[in-house]
Amino acid sequence: MNEQLIQRIKQCPTLPTLPAVAVQVLELAQNPDVDIAQIAKVLSKDPALSLKILRTVNSSFYARSNPVSTISHALVFLGLQSVKTLVLGFSLVANLTQSSPKTFKHLIYWRRSIYAATAARLIASKMNLVQQEEAFLSTLLMDVGMLILDQVLGEQYGEICSVVPNHLDLPDVERDALKMTHADVGGVVTEMWKLPPVITVPVMHHHNPADVKDDETLQKLAQLAYLGGLCADVYMDQDAATAISEVRRLCVEQCQLTEADCDALLEDIGKRTKEVASLLEVNIGTPAEYEVILKKANGALRQLVQPTPRPTSPTPAPISPAVSAEPLGGLADRARFDQFVKESFATAASNGQTLSLLMIEPDQLADVTAKHGQAAGDALLKLVARLARTSARPNGLATLVDGGRLAIALPGATRHEACSKAETLRRAICARPFVHGGTSMVPTASIGVSCLDPASAFSGVAHFIKAADLALANAKRGRGNSVRAFTLKGPAGPVVPPGKPPTPNPSPAAA
Repeated sequence: MNEQLIQRIKQCPTLPTLPAVAVQVLELAQNPDVDIAQIAKVLSKDPALSLKILRTVNSSFYARSNPVSTISHALVFLGLQSVKTLVLGFSLVANLTQSSPKTFKHLIYWRRSIYAATAARLIASKMNLVQQEEAFLSTLLMDVGMLILDQVLGEQYGEICSVVPNHLDLPDVERDALKMTHADVGGVVTEMWKLPPVITVPVMHHHNPADVKDDETLQKLAQLAYLGGLCADVYMDQDAATAISEVRRLCVEQCQLTEADCDALLEDIGKRTKEVASLLEVNIGTPAEYEVILKKANGALRQLVQPTPRPTSPTPAPISPAVSAEPLGGLADRARFDQFVKESFATAASNGQTLSLLMIEPDQLADVTAKHGQAAGDALLKLVARLARTSARPNGLATLVDGGRLAIALPGATRHEACSKAETLRRAICARPFVHGGTSMVPTASIGVSCLDPASAFSGVAHFIKAADLALANAKRGRGNSVRAFTLKGPAGPVVPPGKPPTPNPSPAAA
């Protein structure tokens, strides 16, 4: 966590706050013996808020045959917890939409948030979850940290968002630039607002729901937030095929829905989102139609799910010549990378600075290529390459070294910083389920790290690169999925004769 940034957030004079009515409702709701009449009396102090709640209860979301005309009736129908959640949602959205746009794109933010929240509530309803309003609000607020960072950092945060190709990559870029993510910031702010765990925990973990332990309800809400975000990406991304494929997979695995059910759900999300935006009084423009999106994505979807013939030989083929560094997520070509490392090594060695190198290999690459064909192997490598490019920011460089390995050069990074970045990359790879050619799995990677610093004994660039290779070999031992850093045995010093690599003692990155 970036404590300095957290203090700036807490001291920000424009930080949104909860209105007095919302605070009173929140306090009353903590009393299990509270009278409905007390809540109704408090809400009556804010006619606009009361009207929004009544409009919502009478909307198609609740499929009421008879209209609800009073707040007391709404409390009886919805229950105290649901009304409390709606009060918080309306109050916060009203405050958060008042922020002035800078380089951060507020319309895009609210479109994605409302698509995601609508999706989370519809999925929660299909799964017969009690916490449907909590799923809606926690998903609506899951990216609130982005609005807060925009308030505090202004153009700096807008520039961070502008270089991210899609939302799933945002936390890695934020972590590199700010030492914390918008999910971390959202957790800090929602706790400042004293919101309950059913809101704060999904907000904090909507990018990593598996990290929510020991509470099945909170983990389910975090999963719904993550899935809701993917449903929103179907409508927000230029290329929706990957998001559609992933939503279908998760709906089958986690929600026991068929693929046809999933497509019907996505279509319903598109239709309902406009109504929800109207209830929240947020203008998101004209939502796209799922049928149009699906038709556009069908070609790419067929490539994702089409079975690939297995090769006759058990030996995996080398990577296709057509897959070069440039199509692999915009990586640098090898010549440029080699020159970059050479110059960075010379500069660091001359000035007593640091330079780190990460060598990365997807653990399942050979197996995926052998079993599912070259296209599947290339797709897995592209996934890892995209994350490697993100990890190289802001001043590093990434490339494809050979058929199965990638490398990242990080000028100025210490051994500890490089190992921390490598571990973040390893976790990011594990968090990106791989779906291709009829196979679905959680990919892993092994990463080796070498670091040039004033105490290093590397005699040249070749030895520096060899050290990262040796650390990678050690990381791959056993089941892989680990980070290892190269260290020298015995006292450090320039004792390595030319032409002979140093004796390796790769050690865990956690050390």
